[in-house]
Amino acid sequence: MAQKTVLVTGGAGYIGSHVIIELIQDGFDIVVLDNLVNASMESIRRVEKIAGKKIPTYSVDLLDKNAVDDVFKKHKISSVIHLAGLKAVGESCELPLLYYKTNVGGTTNLLEVMEANGVFNIVFSSSATVYGLPQFLPLTEDHPVGGCTNPYGKTKFMIEQILSDLCTSNKKWNVAVLRYFNPVGAHKSGTIGEDPSGVPNNLMPFMGQVAVGRRASLTVYGSDYDTPDGTGVRDYIHVVDLALGHVAAVHKLNEQCGLKVLFLQNGQNKSPTVYNLGTGQGVSVLDMVKAFEKASGKKIPYELAERRLGDIASCYGDPSLAAKELNWTATRGLDEMCEDLWRWQSQNPQGYKGAEGSSQ
Repeated sequence: MAQKTVLVTGGAGYIGSHVIIELIQDGFDIVVLDNLVNASMESIRRVEKIAGKKIPTYSVDLLDKNAVDDVFKKHKISSVIHLAGLKAVGESCELPLLYYKTNVGGTTNLLEVMEANGVFNIVFSSSATVYGLPQFLPLTEDHPVGGCTNPYGKTKFMIEQILSDLCTSNKKWNVAVLRYFNPVGAHKSGTIGEDPSGVPNNLMPFMGQVAVGRRASLTVYGSDYDTPDGTGVRDYIHVVDLALGHVAAVHKLNEQCGLKVLFLQNGQNKSPTVYNLGTGQGVSVLDMVKAFEKASGKKIPYELAERRLGDIASCYGDPSLAAKELNWTATRGLDEMCEDLWRWQSQNPQGYKGAEGSSQ
């Protein structure tokens, strides 16, 4: 069977770098496209060292449609995993036009180039933010969507709608939408991990930076929620488990290619398959602090503050559909998430910035 080549947009980022490793270990060839706005080529160099092979990588922005097309012309791409995009909730509220232009505009460019080059398999990196304020927990894939509380979440919802319309208009498309919960942790080697630019927006990288002395203390926003300890409850998933979910989704799309004739004969409208990727377990902020203190042996000083606008008390998903249809389940627990994060952060206290030749 011919080797399958997967294009990973945003492949130099936190999730992308872990996805690439798991794809290579599963036998795929990889091409990376990343504009390096929030990523570093150092992550690709380290992935190449782990994987033992060179990875064709292009510093290309999805808004540059001709440059994207050039990449497709150079490689026989069979599927795309679309991770590229801006993702800071607070920033999206301050710069909504930038988020709509980058995330939605970049995606439509990508889809047009894919169609022009006869590539119809795409796995899209969506988010649990599309569910908005939970009407019930755990969240299932048929929970109402679209009540997003910020422009970032709205871009994810809009792209989901675009993909749905695309499948309705052209039955050649095979689309898997993965709704992430809260990715944490790092690769077992400790050589790649989350390295946010500026002040971290998420709990775990912030705690990691407190533990290595880069920040004085953690701010816990909201201590009066209707949760066991008053702090927000979230569904944290190990980034390697998340990466393996993408591998499973690519295999699912390849299977659906074989069913294409059946769909066309039956006159069925194909629509994106949507999967929650999470553990199904909610963990509070303070429980996560305790787990990280145990893993790192470091005390994490924290201060309680008022709730942030748009934050919700609890959010965790039901991943049973992914278990049933993708044969995928998150297997790495809280202790492993924290131990792997600490290994990465302690070995790389300044992230990729300290590495010679880093282009961060």
